Amino acid sequence: MSTSSSIGQLPHSSSGMSHSKWVLDSGASYHMSPDSSSFTSVSPLSSIPVMTADGTPMPLAGVGFVITPHLSLPNVYLIPKLKLNLASVGQIYDSGDYLVMFSGSFCCVQDLQS
Repeated sequence: MSTSSSIGQLPHSSSGMSHSKWVLDSGASYHMSPDSSSFTSVSPLSSIPVMTADGTPMPLAGVGFVITPHLSLPNVYLIPKLKLNLASVGQIYDSGDYLVMFSGSFCCVQDLQS
């Protein structure tokens, strides 16, 4: 079962989608973003397809680092055709930098340094 919740929100872009909003997704294997301007660094990759949950292939343009107001996200996939930013619960947990807690009605991600 995939669980998602918002972990950061700033004003929406003119397209109606906020490039600053990230969805916390327990079903995502990797952090993913369509917004190249949100990356502090990115290494371009040849167009390798990434399969979505429904089996749709989307080209991977690069991998890089994104800092949000709430999280620092390494190894973020740049996928220009994606519609929103996805933060992988698995990657956040595996980093060892954050505690991830779920309850019946919410999810909490806490920086272990604070």
